[in-house]
Amino acid sequence: MKFLDQAKIYVRSGDGGNGAISFRREKFIEFGGPDGGDGGKGGDVVVECVANLNTLIDYRYRQHFKAKGGVGGMGKNRAGASGEDVVITVPPGTQVYAEDQETLIAELMNAGDRFVLAKGGNGGFGNAHFKSPTNQAPRHANPGQPGEEMTVWLRLKLIADAGVIGLPNAGKSTFLAAVSAAKPKIADYPFTTLHPNLGVVRTPARDFVLADIPGLIEGAHDGAGLGTRFLGHVERCRVLLHLVDATQDDVAEAYRTVRSELKAYGAGLEKKKEIVALSKIDALDAETLAEKAQALKGAARKKPLLLSAVAQRGVEEALAALAREIVKADTKEAEAIEAETPREPWRP
Repeated sequence: MKFLDQAKIYVRSGDGGNGAISFRREKFIEFGGPDGGDGGKGGDVVVECVANLNTLIDYRYRQHFKAKGGVGGMGKNRAGASGEDVVITVPPGTQVYAEDQETLIAELMNAGDRFVLAKGGNGGFGNAHFKSPTNQAPRHANPGQPGEEMTVWLRLKLIADAGVIGLPNAGKSTFLAAVSAAKPKIADYPFTTLHPNLGVVRTPARDFVLADIPGLIEGAHDGAGLGTRFLGHVERCRVLLHLVDATQDDVAEAYRTVRSELKAYGAGLEKKKEIVALSKIDALDAETLAEKAQALKGAARKKPLLLSAVAQRGVEEALAALAREIVKADTKEAEAIEAETPREPWRP
């Protein structure tokens, strides 16, 4: 399945059915009176969040969604049927933006969330609705109201507990493949990963979802390389694992480059909890590795983890550190929710 995190679609809700103009005319019934029924309501266009999706690829091949209109009213006080709704299914973490790509219309975070994007038009009243003692034979009815139409953008920001960031070819995909059942593309050239990959990691402390974010380079916030398109997926990560390639000449500069891009992007990414790790340590001797670790420690102001996904060195320590931070974040969120929930006063 291909990954797509942005799609443009056109939606239109159904028109309401027209009200009917009809009179009851039956043998042996002298005074029939008006009996025109009301029109049916037009169908809505609804966006629904479902749990078994993680891409918007379906909307690359289908961009138009139109709900059915309501059926017009009929004689004998028969109301028209309502139009069928159109349901657009999206993965958790999807945002719906207006055509200007700046106005946020809705955000669907959890499976089961629904939002009516375009409301169907109401059906018109039939002439039976207008009968009164002073107007016993009304000869008019209301037309149905038109539906709504709009063009919107769907933007997906993956919901992952932890994200792996770093420069291109830093070993992010290799690490994900080593700790989960995910099978990302791995090669010895930069920009191998062109879209985020997700994997489920199982640890004794907690199972969590790990996201492999495509590599950043200097100037990404200005559109260089893959740009900042995929940094939106980092926004919902609780903790970041920052991998720095130990085989690079200047590991400190590599670390500062990625941190600068996070800060330039904004959205609070630079404030997220970060675990720094020196990757590909199996390619260095002990003396060179110690020098690189000391240089990275000076730039990050914390002792980096040493790991090699290929040699399975330091992997368990990195996963344990990620799990600890995720558990801490879960505890803080639970405490915040409990503090905001009003408690009812005690009653005997």
